[in-house]
Amino acid sequence: MSWTASRSYSLQNPLFTAVTSSTIGGHTDHFILQSGTATQQLPLGALPELGVSFIRVQWVDFTNVVRYRVLPLSYFYGLLQSHRPGLTVTKSVMGLVFDSIVEGFSPVGEYIYVIDLASLRLCTYAPGHAAVFGFFQPKTDIGAEIGVPVCPRTTLQRIVRQAAEIYHARFLVGTETEFILLKSTKPPDAVNNKGWCASAALLTGAAETQVMNEIAIALIEAGIELQVFHSEAAGGQYEVVIGPLRPLEAADVLVHTRETIYNIANKHGLRATFAPRLNKDKYGSGAHVHISVTNSPGSPTPTLWSEDPPLTSLEARFLAGLLTHLSAVTVLTQPLPQSYGRMVDGAHAGGTWVCWGVDNREAPIRLTNETSPKSKNFEIKNIDGTSNPYLALAGLLASGLIGIRDRLELTHKNCAISKTAAEMSVDERKTMGICKRLPLDVDTARKHFIEDEKVKELLGEEMVRVFVQVNKVVSSFMDRILDI
Repeated sequence: MSWTASRSYSLQNPLFTAVTSSTIGGHTDHFILQSGTATQQLPLGALPELGVSFIRVQWVDFTNVVRYRVLPLSYFYGLLQSHRPGLTVTKSVMGLVFDSIVEGFSPVGEYIYVIDLASLRLCTYAPGHAAVFGFFQPKTDIGAEIGVPVCPRTTLQRIVRQAAEIYHARFLVGTETEFILLKSTKPPDAVNNKGWCASAALLTGAAETQVMNEIAIALIEAGIELQVFHSEAAGGQYEVVIGPLRPLEAADVLVHTRETIYNIANKHGLRATFAPRLNKDKYGSGAHVHISVTNSPGSPTPTLWSEDPPLTSLEARFLAGLLTHLSAVTVLTQPLPQSYGRMVDGAHAGGTWVCWGVDNREAPIRLTNETSPKSKNFEIKNIDGTSNPYLALAGLLASGLIGIRDRLELTHKNCAISKTAAEMSVDERKTMGICKRLPLDVDTARKHFIEDEKVKELLGEEMVRVFVQVNKVVSSFMDRILDI
């Protein structure tokens, strides 16, 4: 993944900002709840001129299903005049698994899904539509901001806010999206078998070339910083790389990117799949994230922890937290039984040992651009496209934040030698501080998640409990599919 040389932003504004506008499609004087994360807000009054007729109010549930309701633009404008603009949604919203509701959820009760205008973006893959996210909140208005513990966007935002306000740490997140374009699904038949960065994978006139070009144009026209796209190692596999953003916006943009890929592929009669691994003898598809951590403006500059590689004390503690709690949050980044077929040793997927290294693609955490203070970042590799972006990022950032909060010492050494962790002897791994393997299956991953009290404290006990309930049902369903 490329990482821009510099990216600046301000955390001076509160994460919730009251915004007043005098003209919105002829309406006036509205009060809107915003997250304060967007680099550029889409002008509401310009939507008709942009050809927008419908607004998709969308969210992502615990199974990573994108759900939305479509509102005519006139109704959306009217909705914005209310005291708390939003839609009512059943409280069982996060207990849905396909067409059923998991045990413990009731059809009684509703949340209000409060619109976050900062997330408004044109659906350039669906002419006439724009999309917006929100925050689930209690239906009863008590005159204060109260989050719902099971709201993925609220959880991520809370972690980011806590990092900034209490520990003076701020994050940027870049994303990679790998996927395979299929001509058919039964059996899976990729559009080609050309391989990594091969020119033959993007031939002029080929259907996959047209699809990739349209995906790129749609992302750019939606105001998203597309840095690069190219073919990947498996047949029909491609990667799209998006530049760094603040975490909540990065997750929103990742959802938009996936929707763009799905829809444009479908338009051309193809199926895009983010399945972790289609064939055991081929490389899998990941959704690596790149995270940089720096101190907030005005806070004391972190001391230098290491010169080779250059790491500040803030970065070292963040990395120590990630390594300590990576096993606990793996079920958030690899939520399906099939996810563990990709994370194997020797497949350039990050391997199975908890370790880190400069430009080590067989480590789950890779330090990249280590000599550049403005573009240095940690690439997290044990994450795939079946994960909910908000929960995956919340788990990773919470893990790093624990390291910052508890001032953890980085005891794992830089695994930048010629041997991978899997190739080392027990004694060699011990010398490098490598003593744990990542969970090798989803049941073990859930166990680590439940037992990590510090992660549970930051993410919230209810969120952890509900996610585990839902994940058990999803995993059981996916196992049955494999047995058919």
